[in-house]
Amino acid sequence: MDTKRIDIETSPGTAVSGRLTLPRTCRPGITPGLILAHGQNNDLAHPLLASVADYVARAGAAMVLRFNFPYTERGEERPDPSPVLETAYRCAYAALLGNTLCPPGPVFLGGKSLGARIAAELVSRGADAGGVRSAGLVFLGFPLHAPGRKDQPRTEPLRHVAVPSLFITGTQDPFCDLALLKTVTAGLTHPGTIHLVEGGDHSLEVRPPGGEARDGAYCEVGARIVAFIEEVITGRSRCEFPT
Repeated sequence: MDTKRIDIETSPGTAVSGRLTLPRTCRPGITPGLILAHGQNNDLAHPLLASVADYVARAGAAMVLRFNFPYTERGEERPDPSPVLETAYRCAYAALLGNTLCPPGPVFLGGKSLGARIAAELVSRGADAGGVRSAGLVFLGFPLHAPGRKDQPRTEPLRHVAVPSLFITGTQDPFCDLALLKTVTAGLTHPGTIHLVEGGDHSLEVRPPGGEARDGAYCEVGARIVAFIEEVITGRSRCEFPT
């Protein structure tokens, strides 16, 4: 396994940081790719994203690209407008496809919270309408609604998700009512799969925070993503998994 620092151009003269983690054995045009975008208040170095990238690559399941959104690269807290975030994600997608170290086979999109929302929007939109093609989606803490507002679900980005999707969420996530999530995933064009991290919050942290408890939860997440990628690639993506 090896992690490379890359620069991803998002506009002429402007770039964001990326990290491409490659499996020890990477087969050009065959090894899948996975893109993970960060959440609103963190960056590509968030421990969850770094752990998942390492786990998935060590397992040989996929190469993993993490990247910063432009506002994070500038050191700002307020996210860019959605079109800017979407452009950055598309540029990361192009960078993964065009990398000369090991061009990927099927590409999976995903992210944490905000990053998950942008990935869903691009897949729902489709390649012919400014979106991108994807073999599947991996959501880490999808922000289904604001805390305490499950009566106002934010499902628009999921409107045309017609590929396999994996929703990994904590049972204590205030942004995701579990009953609502089950209803939403069942109603997708391609019904989604849910994996629950017992006691996990919006960042899939469990108590006590840090240490062995967090490491165990992150390994659980990594293993679930590896299984999902393998099932999609082998055509078994409609299988049901325990939640």
